[in-house]
Amino acid sequence: MAGAKDALGEYNAKRDFKRTPEPAGESKGSKHGNLFIVQKHDATRLHWDLRLEVDGVLKSWAVTKGPSPDPDIKRLAVRTEDHPMSYAEFEGVIPKGEYGGGTVMLWDRGSWQPVEGKSAKDLDKGHLHFRLDGERMKGEWLLIRLKKKAKEKRENWLLRKLQDETAEEGDALVQRELTSVLTGRSMAEIAADKEGEYSLAGKKNGAFLAQMEKASQRNAKKGTSKRRKPAPLPKYRKPQLATLVNAVPAGNRWMHEIKFDGYRTLVAAKGDKVRIYTRNGKDWTDKFGPLVEAIAGLGLPACLIDGEIVAYDAKDNPDFSSLQKVLKRGHGSQTGSDRLALYAFDLLELDGEDLTGLPNVERKERLEALLGKAEAPIHVAEHVLGAGEKLYRAMCDAGQEGIISKTVDGRYSSRRSKSWVKVKCTRRQEFVIIGWKKSSAKGRPFASLLLAQHEGGELVYKGNVGTGFASDDLDSVSASMKRLIRKTPAAHVDRTSSRGVTWITPKLVAEIAFAEFTADGNVRHASFLGLREDKDAASVKPEKAKPGPGAGKPVEISSRDRVIFPDSGQTKGEMADYYEALSPLMLPFAARRPISLVRCPQGRAKKCFFQKHDSGTFGDAVHHVPIREKDGGHEDYLFVDDQRGLLQCVQMGTIEFHGWGARSDDVEAPDRMIFDLDPDEGLGFDEVKKAARDIHDKLADLGLTSFALLSGGKGVHVVVPLSTGHSWEQHKDFAKRFAEALSLAEPERFTANMSKAKRKGRIFIDWLRNQRGSTAVLPYSARARSGAPVAIPISWNELKDMDHAHPYSIGDTTVLLDRSQTKALQGWGFADQRLPDL
Repeated sequence: MAGAKDALGEYNAKRDFKRTPEPAGESKGSKHGNLFIVQKHDATRLHWDLRLEVDGVLKSWAVTKGPSPDPDIKRLAVRTEDHPMSYAEFEGVIPKGEYGGGTVMLWDRGSWQPVEGKSAKDLDKGHLHFRLDGERMKGEWLLIRLKKKAKEKRENWLLRKLQDETAEEGDALVQRELTSVLTGRSMAEIAADKEGEYSLAGKKNGAFLAQMEKASQRNAKKGTSKRRKPAPLPKYRKPQLATLVNAVPAGNRWMHEIKFDGYRTLVAAKGDKVRIYTRNGKDWTDKFGPLVEAIAGLGLPACLIDGEIVAYDAKDNPDFSSLQKVLKRGHGSQTGSDRLALYAFDLLELDGEDLTGLPNVERKERLEALLGKAEAPIHVAEHVLGAGEKLYRAMCDAGQEGIISKTVDGRYSSRRSKSWVKVKCTRRQEFVIIGWKKSSAKGRPFASLLLAQHEGGELVYKGNVGTGFASDDLDSVSASMKRLIRKTPAAHVDRTSSRGVTWITPKLVAEIAFAEFTADGNVRHASFLGLREDKDAASVKPEKAKPGPGAGKPVEISSRDRVIFPDSGQTKGEMADYYEALSPLMLPFAARRPISLVRCPQGRAKKCFFQKHDSGTFGDAVHHVPIREKDGGHEDYLFVDDQRGLLQCVQMGTIEFHGWGARSDDVEAPDRMIFDLDPDEGLGFDEVKKAARDIHDKLADLGLTSFALLSGGKGVHVVVPLSTGHSWEQHKDFAKRFAEALSLAEPERFTANMSKAKRKGRIFIDWLRNQRGSTAVLPYSARARSGAPVAIPISWNELKDMDHAHPYSIGDTTVLLDRSQTKALQGWGFADQRLPDL
């Protein structure tokens, strides 16, 4: 270890340990000897420090812009002095004026190892090929030393991700991961421990910091936002049930999922506390031990998840009989041929917030964000938009049960509903067992079971089932029935069918597959699938398929050939077709939000006007919500909640949709902040892109995730989704102070003043859209501009390659639908985050 001690000489010499909280340099290797960490460090400039344990010390590189999981992106990594092993637990603030002064976050940690055939000694040769197994950085990476230039003192390396299953496009990793793996804090929160208030990381611009600090003092006088109490473990609530139909619903307003062959379940979780409930509210936590352990290991915030528990058979297919075997063994005991898994498909509560009022597709996005890092046996059920018939045929060909179809904009309702429908490949229903017939075969306890269902307030006999029983089914079902023997039948059974029957009290529920019902109502070619301990016998009724759901009365678009965009020749009919196709993508942002419309009944070349109040002329799918005005009176504002509502607006000449920063069910609870970057005439789009990226970085330093929206005009919107819990006054105040701080820090680039004179040669950061009653263009809205452009979500990585803010038009429907499914746009516009106290 003498060599290791010598290696820390430079580290110790650079630090005054009476002034810095950093640990003194003493060599001490970790137990496994292959630790790695990454620390996000806001010093002279923001960077990420990669540290690998080698020979009892942490070999270190300062990675500018942070590690990228994209193999096409190489990052400069400047070699720095070796650090002691104790530094692997350091998180805090190094005082200003000290070496490396600034905020330090423990951003990632785990283990590393050279790939096969390589070793740590390769560092001396100037290259290291290694694997990382961290909480955030995973897979194969490469460090390569660059040749030194003349008089160059520092040792420059390149850090690059290699192509493997953990690679991804762009800089999503550092954009997505904004908190400490040690404490869960943002950079601002870590800095607050030292400075007594939140402050911006990235303090290379003192004017910007000073402005935010002044704003903090003003905000303290006004009062800060109320903090919610920590949310408790959610309680059980009744799940939404699907209606059986005989045809797959068509159209893009439906999202389709696989119907899993298992047990419906609701999972309540908070950290290491987990409860698993059946659809009827029975606590079955003890029956699914491996799943409970896996969910607890995710460390989730308080949440209530809806899903299905399945067991895989030896061929890796979900199989109901395999699930029965697991349950019989108890405590979720598995074998190699019947492994448990949870497929989550809905999120009802998150961190104390009731999400059931949100559209289906938005709840699904939040679920994917919550469980994005989960691995088997926890999965998020995948879905497709439209194309339900194709998925249904694939499931039937694969021998699966069928599909579930849900309206993309539907809310969650704890009852059976037509916004969720199911289409089955085979007939399967639950029946109550009312008796058994003795078997003449040696060792077989019964020949068949008599089945019934509740109809019209009484049990009705539905025939017998005598096949499908495994040997252990025969024994367990027989034992359960013997405890329930009674003298008389619980349902009327004809004399012939009653011969030789032992009657039981109707408490056992069996799931049965069958070909059809006969003319007298009995099952034909029935096969036993298993007992349903999660179902109440009193609730077992026949499931009768209803006609497939329609999309409501179609909206008739008149004057479809009327030219709305004279320069490009696009018509009212084309615009209606665009909104019909894109509504599944638009509604998560537009539904149940007060809207203002830009209407051009005769086309954009003639009179257009802005409308926000309801005149009662739009149609039954365009709703209104009364909102208090400044004078104390109330006016009805428009909102829609489905595709028909959008199309009824288009029928009335609407081109653009602009939305409030709050939902119609609580207009006093803002949930979205917008910074609209409006450049002065003559400024190029490159300046706008750079401004958007800089604002994104500043917001990230505050712990806020933001997204880019091309406005369809000449600017970019930086969109910050927020959890509710703060007032409009606090919402506007934060946006104003943030914009003013930027303009003070770089007055040559930015202004927070909307005056055209003040905007000369600058970009106006329009924060005014964040006050009560103001609106901003909604994602996927068309614009009343030349060429029929549309406002589109875009990833930060894509933004850098854009030449202008209007690359797509209403004629690009297929392209927009396809790009919405790309990995770069998954989760766009959704983040569970609160407005910081600044």
